Amino acid sequence: MTREKIRKLSHQELVLRQNGQMEKKKLPFIALLNNIRSLYNVGSLLRTADGAGLEKIWLCGITGIPPSSKISKTALGAENRVAWEFHRDARVCLKDLKRQGYQIALLEQTEKSIPYETFAPQGPVCLVAGNEIQGVEEGLLPYCDLALEIEMAGLKNSLNVTVAFGIAAYHIRNQLKWNTHGANVGAGLVPALEGRPQGPAPTLAARV
Repeated sequence: MTREKIRKLSHQELVLRQNGQMEKKKLPFIALLNNIRSLYNVGSLLRTADGAGLEKIWLCGITGIPPSSKISKTALGAENRVAWEFHRDARVCLKDLKRQGYQIALLEQTEKSIPYETFAPQGPVCLVAGNEIQGVEEGLLPYCDLALEIEMAGLKNSLNVTVAFGIAAYHIRNQLKWNTHGANVGAGLVPALEGRPQGPAPTLAARV
């Protein structure tokens, strides 16, 4: 039996494929980042949000916002494609998102956290991630519907926020994508709160 040869896609093939991906409707999935201290982490999180097809990302508290050379270094252009908005108080955002029907999933270790891989979204989802050292602040817990945890088998009890976010985000994406009750129906961009700094609307321009 002859094994089929594996061939890497060329840069042009990748660009064409991504143009097709960007034309698809977004999944009903957003994120809220609260008090992320590192601008490099903000850029990495924006890049992951772009790759996972999030509708929008809220930047709250002390989280830095574009434009920033440090954000751009790790976002690699994603900061110009992912819809984002800044709000000083994450609680205000979460209250508004709950009114819109979003299920608020906290990425945090709590006494009632569930393994992330067991989470089955029930409608639109907002994934919340917090500070690199302190995690998600206590004041946000009452606004969340559940907490997700990633099992750690070694010495350290947590992952870098960008790694943890990526793991949880792609699980949620896959769950929504294959959900027969509307996985392939985009929910449209989340309305902005009046007067808040925002990123540009997403475009279909290819990143090179």
